[in-house]
Amino acid sequence: MLNQKATLESIKRKFDVQEIRKDFPILSVKVNGKPLVYIDNAATTQKPDVVIESMKYYYTHENANIHRGLYFLSEAATQSYETSRMKVKEFINAMSASEIIFVRGTTEAINLLSSSFCKSGMIKEGDEIIISYMEHHANIVPWQLVCERNKAKLRVIPISDEGELLLEEFEPMINEKTKIVSIVHTSNSLGTINPIKEIIKIAHRHGVPVMVDAAQAIQHTKIDVQELDCDFLAFSGHKIYGPTGIGVLYGKTEYMNMLPPYQGGGDMIRTVTFEKTTFDDLPNKFEAGTPNIAGGIGLGVALKYISSFNFDDIQNHEKKLLEYATQRMLEIDGLKIIGTAKNKTAVISFVIDGLHPYDIGTIVDNDGIAIRTGHHCTQPIMQRFNVSATARASFGIYNTLEEIDIFVESLRKAIKLFR
Repeated sequence: MLNQKATLESIKRKFDVQEIRKDFPILSVKVNGKPLVYIDNAATTQKPDVVIESMKYYYTHENANIHRGLYFLSEAATQSYETSRMKVKEFINAMSASEIIFVRGTTEAINLLSSSFCKSGMIKEGDEIIISYMEHHANIVPWQLVCERNKAKLRVIPISDEGELLLEEFEPMINEKTKIVSIVHTSNSLGTINPIKEIIKIAHRHGVPVMVDAAQAIQHTKIDVQELDCDFLAFSGHKIYGPTGIGVLYGKTEYMNMLPPYQGGGDMIRTVTFEKTTFDDLPNKFEAGTPNIAGGIGLGVALKYISSFNFDDIQNHEKKLLEYATQRMLEIDGLKIIGTAKNKTAVISFVIDGLHPYDIGTIVDNDGIAIRTGHHCTQPIMQRFNVSATARASFGIYNTLEEIDIFVESLRKAIKLFR
């Protein structure tokens, strides 16, 4: 059995970016004959060896379905999987491991919550749901579907020209019809870090629950759900150096017990007859069918890996990257950064006069540099800033100042080519 401890590491590693880079095998890949410069971490992060090996170990030593078998492999797999659930519980400081629902990612987590809210009768005709202007499509479309089904209304908190929430306009939006606030912690296209704790306090003063989309926050800052007092929180494993196809919906027990199941099938039932089905307790109630067992195990190992560092060291490193990249990029004539909030994570969206973002992405790829171009699943933000798309560089624990220099020189090359 893979030797895992439920408790996350208490002894912290020294934060040395060159040593960290050795943990990520993909960083040795050459692209077009040049060293890979991977700065698309807001889309997905790379995986350390320990995560890759943990999933390989499951498939080569423990491969069996979980929760059902009495034989050795099934019990070993179940223990590894449930150990990962406990690691998630500790990582975000949930009250109980039963509040941790494994899903495919943030998108499924929000769809689960919105669908269950819809089926529960908690949202009726004329009720209102509040989101913000900077939401990812995954935190817009599911709530729009709820509004269409239940004849409810979607209300949107506006943002400033700097890409900050106009918080003074938030509280007046809340009324007796408001049933939930679903808000992004950190914007994937602007980098803005929202004042989540304050938003939750305001909503709770009016008795309104809050769902937090932490997909772009979980890898950059320490999140404590009890300190935030959020009612729900979602994140994806692949954003925090874990596998794709696995994520988490955290929900306070009192809410999750009230909500009906999202899907039906095996492992989420207590009894089934043709006349009636009764459902299992949390978390099984929301986990129908065979899950992504290897992914769940890999997520637990990824959280253990990231917990081996002090989050202060991670934030300090990423702050240096953000400040240096901002300074170097603004030296380029015609470059404009979209999203200049005072409180930002290590994400820079930008446009350059006379160059389409897709052309920028293509040219820098020739130099082995991976960035993101497009609307980043935030079309309302693009409309708000009157651009069709941006190029985006986003940084992680393994990125260096030298990589930023390579990126800036590649941007200069693109400008020279197209102009």
